[in-house]
Amino acid sequence: METVDLARLQFAVVTIYHYFFVPMSIALAALTAGLQTAWLRTGKPHLRQLTMLVGKLLMATFAVGIVTGLVQEFQFGLSWSEFARFYGDVFGPTLAIEGMLAFFLEATFLGLWFFGWDRLGPRLHLATIWIVAVGTVISAFVILAANSFMQNPAAYEIDPDTGRARLENFGDLLVNEVNLAAFPHTIAGAAMTGGALLLAIGAWRAWRDKAGPTHRDHPSWRLLARLGAWVTLAGGVAVAITGDILGKVMTAVQPMKMAAAEALYTTQSGAPFSVFAIGGADGGKPFFSLDIPYLLSILAAGDPSATVQGIDELQAEYTQMYGPGNYVPWVPVAYWSFRLMIGAGVAAAVIAAVVLWLTRKKRSLPGHSWLARAVLVALPVVPLLPLAANTFGWIFTETARQPWLAFGLFFTADGVSPGLTSAEVLASLIGFGVLYGVLAVIWTRLVLHLARLDLSPDPEAPDPGADDPAGSPNRTGAPIAPSY
Repeated sequence: METVDLARLQFAVVTIYHYFFVPMSIALAALTAGLQTAWLRTGKPHLRQLTMLVGKLLMATFAVGIVTGLVQEFQFGLSWSEFARFYGDVFGPTLAIEGMLAFFLEATFLGLWFFGWDRLGPRLHLATIWIVAVGTVISAFVILAANSFMQNPAAYEIDPDTGRARLENFGDLLVNEVNLAAFPHTIAGAAMTGGALLLAIGAWRAWRDKAGPTHRDHPSWRLLARLGAWVTLAGGVAVAITGDILGKVMTAVQPMKMAAAEALYTTQSGAPFSVFAIGGADGGKPFFSLDIPYLLSILAAGDPSATVQGIDELQAEYTQMYGPGNYVPWVPVAYWSFRLMIGAGVAAAVIAAVVLWLTRKKRSLPGHSWLARAVLVALPVVPLLPLAANTFGWIFTETARQPWLAFGLFFTADGVSPGLTSAEVLASLIGFGVLYGVLAVIWTRLVLHLARLDLSPDPEAPDPGADDPAGSPNRTGAPIAPSY
């Protein structure tokens, strides 16, 4: 493999691994804040225990996300310094804001939340986790603006002296039409990721406890499973709606990407959507395709008779615009990553809907029907489905933009650090792989440990409505230790 190919592989590994934890952190922060708010409003002890459980899941996930984010920034400077030189004036402000939010605001207030149970008044303590939840969303919006520039360059001008892209208006960068479409799609995907994790933990514990020697049926686990199922299902619906909007925007700004997603080589009016296709690994025209008539035109433009440009016409058009070259991405990767993204997301939403059906009217999850047993067998896979959907979505987004780093503006081959060798990239890739393997083991063991903890009643749990004038967390002033 050439150096640029290894550098692309390295960036893909680092980015995909980091993004395992980003959407989960966003969702878990909001869910922790929501559960704690419900506890303060109702005073129900089991809501406090669930708040602590989800909050500790957030702590473990957030920590790994911080570490992998640092590695990602290091890797960016290591292998892509030429692109950083060109793009730095645009990327710099977004990276600085995201870094300050993650390392200062979110990390600080998450620490205050975790260690403030017996030191802060209930409402002040609740405010700390809401600040974390809001900060994660703002952070996502800002960093997505940087990626949206790569999809649809905006709010810049080229400095005639340096040849660098110079940011003209930060506000215009934030409201890039791609960012406005990608942000809600990303947040909806994050909801599915966090919801699926809680669904799996809650359903597994409900089954394990009821099937155990004591035959306990702790209602909190059923509540956690249903909460996770509702969030996963709602996120799935939102993903479908926002994905439709994002697809139309992408068709307008990157028609080659959408043509590659459908392996559509010939421009068509009333274009069909390909459900399944078989073709060569070289990305040539498929020799078999199972199509749904008119659906692609509807998805691309909202009109069944709309014309959708094909790969061959776009290749000729780009050759005239940008000069000789191959502007066609690797079609099999674009085609199948697009479908695997949809398939994994739909599977997660379907399982969530089944769990809600099985637990309706206060029914216990385990049950004895074949459907209930199928859900129990699928539980280990449930958290992986939204992660897979997110991963395939990013693979599609980034690889189907090739050969561009910034679409129509900067080629991928021109962004690699000068003097970088294949051996250096390979050595760093191995190092990152070892580090990520260790982090994966640590995070998995932490999550499994937390999932096995009992939700025992906490005799020292505070009365959430009992703020005294001095601001102590309860009426007696006695310290309230969180249940670890």
